[in-house]
Amino acid sequence: MAKTAVALIVWLCIALSAAAAQPSKQSIKPVRPAWTELSAAQQQVLAPLATDWSSMDSAQRKRWVVIADRYPKMKPAEQQRLQKRMKDWAALTPEQRQQARERYKNLNKLSAQQRRDMSRQWQDYRKSLAQPETQFDPAVGDPLPSGGAAPER
Repeated sequence: MAKTAVALIVWLCIALSAAAAQPSKQSIKPVRPAWTELSAAQQQVLAPLATDWSSMDSAQRKRWVVIADRYPKMKPAEQQRLQKRMKDWAALTPEQRQQARERYKNLNKLSAQQRRDMSRQWQDYRKSLAQPETQFDPAVGDPLPSGGAAPER
């Protein structure tokens, strides 16, 4: 009986302390800035991220607001690249986003020389895509030869 009473008291102490440690719904502060707190111009720039805005933490939101504020000063090509990347990011699944974050962390761990080597390899790969695989394949971007006559049937 005494063991049961002690166990009950210990359980109650743990349960009550756990309940007290949880913040009440009234004390939870909303993450700022909320989407509605953004200016119309910021909302327009960040539109591809609108559906994900509620799941972002405050630090992420603030970084995006800074980018949106810089947006009008960017060159048109930079603006297009930013818009494309935001749309691409918004289209990724949570798993794909996590994989991208991990790849980014791993790339940052490389030395400067390793990053240069990887960049050179990437450029070589991109150049190889533009080269014809055989003498009969046109290079990417080359116009196809026009035979003049339509193929016979």
